[in-house]
Amino acid sequence: MSRALPAVLDVALVVLFAALGRRSHAEGLDVTGVLRTAAPFLAGTTVGWVVASLTLDAVPRDLAFGAVVLVCTVVVGMLLRRVLGDGTAPSFVLVATTVLTLLLLGWRLVVRLIG
Repeated sequence: MSRALPAVLDVALVVLFAALGRRSHAEGLDVTGVLRTAAPFLAGTTVGWVVASLTLDAVPRDLAFGAVVLVCTVVVGMLLRRVLGDGTAPSFVLVATTVLTLLLLGWRLVVRLIG
């Protein structure tokens, strides 16, 4: 598996997370709105990829790599949302962390189980 496929998958799953959140709050699924919602988390995903790539002796499909990406996605995403004046209510942080954990670690677990 090349490095590009896991990166694209992580980005797609973060965008899916944003779209699901917008849909559940009846905010609409226009591309601009979804990308605006996803942007802070995509910045976090990027940070996570850089940190994991520089600090771990792991491939992107490994759970350890995914855990670094996950933590950075949530922490940076929430910090940027706070700076931008968007919501960071405890319930949102909990739901976002749960969904992103399922998405970003879930595909890696499946790959591990079948590979």
